Amino acid sequence: MPKLKWLPAGAGAAGAALSAWFGGWSLALQTLCLFMAVDYITGLLVAGVFGNSQKSPGGRLESRAGWKGLCRKGATLLVVLVAARLDAVLDVSFVRDGVITAYLCNELISITENAGLMGVSLPSPISRALEALREEAKR
Repeated sequence: MPKLKWLPAGAGAAGAALSAWFGGWSLALQTLCLFMAVDYITGLLVAGVFGNSQKSPGGRLESRAGWKGLCRKGATLLVVLVAARLDAVLDVSFVRDGVITAYLCNELISITENAGLMGVSLPSPISRALEALREEAKR
């Protein structure tokens, strides 16, 4: 039992180191993590409850598709980490934020696609903005 008392301190130290590597726990990074979680949860709902997933055969919940989604999110965070380290090396502060902004747009599109697959209608200004983002992404 005595070893477990160090667990919270170790977790805190690991979290602080990770935050420092990412250039700080900024609002942009917090938002990206939140959007990633919402996207994953809505993806689970689309497959598990609605059976309407485009990522698995039959549209149902599948562990392999879920694992792929988590791997993609992990790779996204690795790219953000690389961008944060580039910021540090170049002594600038825009590379990481630009990368995060691009991924935020992608996560937002995915969240709204999931909402659409669940039958949730979106207000027209949001639909138009998302369509503009999709068109921009095609270029």
